[in-house]
Amino acid sequence: MRGLTVTDALLGPVLLDDAAAPLITHYDDDAGTRIELSGATVANWAAKTANWLRDELDVAPGDRVAVLLPPHWQTVGVLLGAWWCGAVISADAAGAVAALGSVDRLAELGGADEIAAVSLDALGAGLRDLPDGVRDHASEARVHGDLFRPVPVDESAPATPSATVAELVAAVAARAAALGLVSGDRVLCTGAWGADGDPLLPVLAARAALVQCTGAVPSDLATRCAQERVTASFDVAVDGVRTVR
Repeated sequence: MRGLTVTDALLGPVLLDDAAAPLITHYDDDAGTRIELSGATVANWAAKTANWLRDELDVAPGDRVAVLLPPHWQTVGVLLGAWWCGAVISADAAGAVAALGSVDRLAELGGADEIAAVSLDALGAGLRDLPDGVRDHASEARVHGDLFRPVPVDESAPATPSATVAELVAAVAARAAALGLVSGDRVLCTGAWGADGDPLLPVLAARAALVQCTGAVPSDLATRCAQERVTASFDVAVDGVRTVR
């Protein structure tokens, strides 16, 4: 059955609700940076990535794209962009059409047809002095269009090595419901995202927003939650904030 891509299914309702509302807020406390992206801005980065993957790296529906990245707003654009192309996202670069990773994980990207480094810069700056044969995702994707026109995908086709498009969308919707997430929630996460995209994808499915904190000092989280109007915490207990797991 032909239907929506994972990205259209999860991001589309968010954009219809309020594209200008904050969707991803990312703190890197080690670097002292904070970046907040609306749904529209996330969609733009995902579209640029999707256009780049399709037009320059020849990624087609059903092709495997390896993503080896930590929790970061750029990772959201990479994941949603690859799924918009109908790609199968995995953590295994061997035999993948494209593999994208952070600079410290380039050695794990060997075996893919195309290899790209993702800068993880707070403002999306590109990288310099990369090894031969390694593309710079930020610099290359930035020049591509802010809109992407996907082709309908087969909902029974894989989105990950273990789940079809339909199964993944249904699973994250069920997970959002089980966590009690609702539209308007602002969900704190301080740890890694699971292989199943938890909690990023359930947050999107609930039309909520994610506040991701890297290198957070636990004693500072209560103040951070108050400043960011956090309503739920995924992986740490914070006074006055409901914990969801």
